[in-house]
Amino acid sequence: MRGAWYTTFPFLRFAYAREQWTDRQLRAIPAGETLLDVGAGECPYRDACAHLRYVSQDSQQYDGRGDGRGMHTGVWDTSRIDVVSDACAIPVEDRSFQNILCTEILEHLPYPDRAIREFARILKPNGRLILTAPFWSLTHFAPFHFCTGFSSYWYRKILADHNFEILEIRRNGNYFSSILQELIRTPFVLRKYSRIGAIAYVAFLCILPTVLVIHLLSCLSKKSEEQLCDSVCVLARRMSY
Repeated sequence: MRGAWYTTFPFLRFAYAREQWTDRQLRAIPAGETLLDVGAGECPYRDACAHLRYVSQDSQQYDGRGDGRGMHTGVWDTSRIDVVSDACAIPVEDRSFQNILCTEILEHLPYPDRAIREFARILKPNGRLILTAPFWSLTHFAPFHFCTGFSSYWYRKILADHNFEILEIRRNGNYFSSILQELIRTPFVLRKYSRIGAIAYVAFLCILPTVLVIHLLSCLSKKSEEQLCDSVCVLARRMSY
């Protein structure tokens, strides 16, 4: 959900960090290489791939409204998708891409480890996999929300099982900033799931002092991301054997 509303808050800059990390990985790829963007949706990273031979893939099942439960975008334009398929069964040849990008998609797959297996099939030897997914998440894009998140231990186990070498793992946010994000989301949740309705933002003023305290604790945090963080970014290489 690139450019989501919560990234506008200056004390939730960790939400931008994931996007900036992904941009850096994409722009570091040599010009002319092939890249498959799996679960591309509205193709938010297409511009960062202008120097590459970019191909987008998506199931095109989500329409922005879903089943109405949880969080939705309202509008979701997948008209620029090149390959329409299941992420676990993409109709391309073995070893046909030098790079794969998969951002904030794994939680929407009922069998995410099968997608990793599919990526291993598609990537050329020494090809790179750029992955991001929530460490934890609330219900969104329902009914296509199957996992709440993934830890670094999941990546280390599943990627190794499918012949990947991890080059980098990055955690975004920490325990306190994750709590802070949900406190800030409170008015939106109240408007949807309570009888407070229009005065939800007034109710938020009651917890504003707590928000400021949690923000301070987030700034003072030392390695609390080991307990809880917003998301995990992974750069991996498909080994040649």
